[in-house]
Amino acid sequence: MKIKSDILKGYFGLERETLRVDGKGRLALSPHPFRSKHLSRDFCENQLEIITPVCDSVKGALQALGKLDAYARIRIAKDGESLWLYSNPPYFESESEIPIAQYKGKLSFEYDYRAFLEKRYGKRIMLYSGIHFNFSFRKEFLKQQPESSDELYLRLFKQLSRTSWLLVLLTAASPLYDRSFDKAKPGLALNKYASPRSGSKGYWNTFIPALDYSSVENYVKSVQAYVKSGALYSAHELYLPVRIKPRGDNSPENLKKTGIDHIELRMFDLDPLEKLGVAEKDLDFAHLLAVYLLSEKDFRFTKALQAEAVKNHQNAALYDLKNVRIGKKPIKEAALGIIEKMERYFSSFPEKEEIKKVIAYEKEKLVGLRLCEQVKEAIGSSLDNIRKPGGK
Repeated sequence: MKIKSDILKGYFGLERETLRVDGKGRLALSPHPFRSKHLSRDFCENQLEIITPVCDSVKGALQALGKLDAYARIRIAKDGESLWLYSNPPYFESESEIPIAQYKGKLSFEYDYRAFLEKRYGKRIMLYSGIHFNFSFRKEFLKQQPESSDELYLRLFKQLSRTSWLLVLLTAASPLYDRSFDKAKPGLALNKYASPRSGSKGYWNTFIPALDYSSVENYVKSVQAYVKSGALYSAHELYLPVRIKPRGDNSPENLKKTGIDHIELRMFDLDPLEKLGVAEKDLDFAHLLAVYLLSEKDFRFTKALQAEAVKNHQNAALYDLKNVRIGKKPIKEAALGIIEKMERYFSSFPEKEEIKKVIAYEKEKLVGLRLCEQVKEAIGSSLDNIRKPGGK
């Protein structure tokens, strides 16, 4: 999307997790083959995480992802491996096929942290893979605002956290899974969740954190209190769908010292209908949603509202939405309400014609087939089909 409006200008980055699989569609047991900050690992040795450089557009971030993806595919193909572009893992027999990422020496603390996660959550849940979308506004824009950049990002952080359910509703793409995940007889099955990783048994802490959003300093204190009590191993264990991050070292201390640099959205499923695992229009919409939410009034993000936000997020991940409501409205009606407000908000923007196309793309998922339903229809009921990584 070509951008003229200052509020739409920014910086963007993607982190994409994918599992390496062998020629039979089983988890690859070979060591991580890359030595690059852009081709890392997430929880396990066979979970490749591609991290793009910071780019000045969504399209640029996708192009960077495409180049890294192509290189990774060529490299692992030499070992007879490919990338599994589904958020739910393939068939596996036991957790011995999920080796913790082998960090050693100065990075041995990374291994220790993952070993702790194994004890607290088990290995299976760590196989869920997805996409994290990072973005920030240009400094020139932030300097023109009546509030500090930290105040602006905190306000947006709350709005995005309260509205994260909408992005789950539109991008959930994992309704099918292999029953071996549940230690059952292998075979393709329809999950109750369109996105299990965002559902109630997905990536969540064992409790719902109640954080203080009144300032960066108080936010950091509230996170550190959970770490000190042992409820969290570290701030990295805070499994919420939206995060605020500093530049450089991602630690509470650095966040408090240097302030908020960008926001991270962590709820995107891998889209198996897209070669790179994500549609450009989905990322454009997420960016537009964030811009629109800046126009909404600030609010006090109470403990009750934080719990409600988590519940709404988990409910939006359900495949059957018949009884799901956001507030007093059926979820699709609530979603269309926000989208219609976005249409009005962006109607005077120079980019309005391109924006209309992005919003129409998402609107169609609500009046037609949701993405999860498109995926189910495309894959069908054949286990062979789901074992073709990246296939349409």
